[in-house]
Amino acid sequence: MQIAVLGMGNMGRAVAGRLTAQGHRLSVWNRTPGKAGEVVAAGAVEASSAAEAARDADTVIMSLADDRAVLDVMERITEQRSAPDSQVVVDMSTVSPRTSRRLADMAPGHRFVAAPIIAAPKTVLDGMASGLLGGERRLVDRLEPLWVRLFNVHWFCGEDPGSATTFKLLNNYLLMAEIAMVAEVVATAEAAELDIKLLREVLDQWPTVPIGIRNRLDDIIGGDHQGWFSTRLGAKDVRHLVDTADAHGLSLPIARLVGRRYEQAAEHCGSGADIAAVVEVLRAEHRDGRSAAGDA
Repeated sequence: MQIAVLGMGNMGRAVAGRLTAQGHRLSVWNRTPGKAGEVVAAGAVEASSAAEAARDADTVIMSLADDRAVLDVMERITEQRSAPDSQVVVDMSTVSPRTSRRLADMAPGHRFVAAPIIAAPKTVLDGMASGLLGGERRLVDRLEPLWVRLFNVHWFCGEDPGSATTFKLLNNYLLMAEIAMVAEVVATAEAAELDIKLLREVLDQWPTVPIGIRNRLDDIIGGDHQGWFSTRLGAKDVRHLVDTADAHGLSLPIARLVGRRYEQAAEHCGSGADIAAVVEVLRAEHRDGRSAAGDA
């Protein structure tokens, strides 16, 4: 199977690295050159444009930052006229359900599968990622060899590609909300001058702390927030969930608050800071409050 991977961010490089290690022939492309070095060294071929990378591919995988990027790249690859008649476009980006449906309409022959990933990049490289699949069942089934090589487990979410992206947004919202709550726990413990070393120990043992965020405890408590999942992307994902609920007549007041905290974290620490940086908003508010009290 000839595969193109479009987008060499953290997740795109991990997907390409995993597939290259599994023996697939890969062409890769990134909007900004210079990010594909590792996968090229492993055997992939870097193309000069998205259309060139996709031209001879049986499967085109997009792993891009946001909705605007995936729509732009889809437009670029659909302009090329020599693609195989059976080519399937797979989007592994986290976008809105509405965007997934638009991508399906734009794809050549409407051959499109939404396949957002639940995993960190290293988990993808290790073959332990989870996949959410949405699109025509015949296309999803045809690509079963790809899913088996990429995912430890995968779920078919329905023929509406927006169903897979909705599931992904639900997953990411849970992560964002859990990290925001643990950040409040940590900031409160710091304000109360508790033993932070003991706090770290008990947080790792308390059953009320979700297992999925324990790998971020050190960064929340004392890290530099240089992880792979940025505050900007976190805020974007929560915003998409709020919009999805709104479209179905449901208001999510807690999600709106959570999304705003990540927007504030992006403003305070920079949009590239990891989502654990949400704790810095609380620390800054605490410092400002003590300063104001002191001035009074």
